[in-house]
Amino acid sequence: MKKIGIIGLGMLGNAVALHLVDSGFKVTAYNRTKEKTLELKEKGATIVESPKEVAENSELVIIVVKDANAVKQVSFENSGIIKGNHEKLIVADMSTVDPSESKNISKQFNDSGITKLDIPVMGGPNVAITGDLVMMASGNKESFEKCKEVFDTIANKIFFVGESGVANSIKLAMNLQITMLSLALSEGITLVKKSNVDPKIFLEILNSTYFKTGMSEKKAYKMIDGKYDTTFTLSNLKKDISTITNAAKSLGIELPMISKAEEVYENAIKEGFGDIDYTGVIEYLKKINE
Repeated sequence: MKKIGIIGLGMLGNAVALHLVDSGFKVTAYNRTKEKTLELKEKGATIVESPKEVAENSELVIIVVKDANAVKQVSFENSGIIKGNHEKLIVADMSTVDPSESKNISKQFNDSGITKLDIPVMGGPNVAITGDLVMMASGNKESFEKCKEVFDTIANKIFFVGESGVANSIKLAMNLQITMLSLALSEGITLVKKSNVDPKIFLEILNSTYFKTGMSEKKAYKMIDGKYDTTFTLSNLKKDISTITNAAKSLGIELPMISKAEEVYENAIKEGFGDIDYTGVIEYLKKINE
């Protein structure tokens, strides 16, 4: 499998596509905003005018878009993926969507004679560019095996976790962890600063215990200095938090902390912090504690 399509060239999609080109795959790509295709085009990828054309020229189409509605648009609307269906086509969705939505989308693809896999990932564009993402995959196992060489290029760890929708459930649980860690660090840093303690001492002690995380060892120091290398925007995490709370409602369970986090992130966006890195939620805490 050498002909790969990419639909959606945001920060993550563009990095995945660039790495596939550098790894010798023939990449055909589509993005609604043409300016975002320029870097990939310069690298030798083919840029087309519709998802239909991506499908026509690919054995595997990878979708990397904002949400379930965007997945449906590029998949099923006029000039969508299903209009370019052919015998070898497989679709893999890297977008973060509600598990129930993922199952419905998979059924629509199946009704059109196309196999669809779920392949959400952990890690931002900074690791996607080197093929070091962590991938959770679910759906048809046979189709997954056909795509394994491509997935091994994208990710350094892959977990096949079962039937359609399962990978999305785990992805939401992972993003729940990210949300809580960023808030815990933000509140811890805010607490010690207000206590006239150097927050770097707090981080040094934290990182000397098993409570340390990759976030506390890397991003937290930038949070102290207010310097953010945006790998995943605050507004995008808020979108995923809302997906988590909606999924919880559909499952009939209560997740009180993520519901509170949704409120905090929504307020941070209202205060103008939506376009910075998600760890920039600390800027909202600074503002309300001035």
